[in-house]
Amino acid sequence: MGTSVGGVRLSRRRLLGFGAVAVATGAAMVATSNSVSADTYGSGQLEPWEGLNTSISSDDQIRRVLAADGVFLFGDSIMVQDGNHLARRVLTLTHKPMAMHNWAGQPTEAAVDALERWKTKYGLPSRIVMAVGSNDIFKPPAFGPQVDRAMRIIGPAREVFWVNTYVCRTRESDLVQRADRRNTNWVNRQLDDAERRYPNLHVVRWAEFIATVKSTRHYVRDGVHTTVPLGQRFRDELITDALTSSRQVTGS
Repeated sequence: MGTSVGGVRLSRRRLLGFGAVAVATGAAMVATSNSVSADTYGSGQLEPWEGLNTSISSDDQIRRVLAADGVFLFGDSIMVQDGNHLARRVLTLTHKPMAMHNWAGQPTEAAVDALERWKTKYGLPSRIVMAVGSNDIFKPPAFGPQVDRAMRIIGPAREVFWVNTYVCRTRESDLVQRADRRNTNWVNRQLDDAERRYPNLHVVRWAEFIATVKSTRHYVRDGVHTTVPLGQRFRDELITDALTSSRQVTGS
């Protein structure tokens, strides 16, 4: 059982407090193979994630957001941690509410499944944030087709803001970290290619931001999840900057 805060259902483990969330939400990411030869792409294998933490808006909240033409967010463990902070920032800057479907450990395919369910059940607003891709480093070729699938579901009349990926897990060996970086770049290249093909797709360039900082650990605490408050604030600013510059919000 869980409870609801601001229309968002929080799983029982999500209620244990921030320290517990920080550990639990990364569980799917730390399960790597001890031997790179045991998997195809070098980052290990994605462990079962269905029992991990969630942050999912209630039916009533989703319908209120849709009625206000707010923002839908689909994310993974980073957004289980950061989603409420982002929603407050979006509301402050755009006066638009946000509904979210965040699930720790989920690959992009599962997030697109949720997107499709929400479209069928509720419909979709004008703006959608996709903050998934980190868990696709375990199987990078699966990512691109899911981006295409998401864009078909969303259609050309809505704007999509897709946060690109940074993964280099600091607790793993140098060999796995190199694979993480290679697979991260592979995922992001597919997203860049999709941005060229879909005029309504806008890449939020988190990976490029991290590449510019002097000390990654100040912004990413484990090579995946944002530090709080610094990394969280900068990542959320990138997202809200993209949203506030869009034609749907500005009316331009």
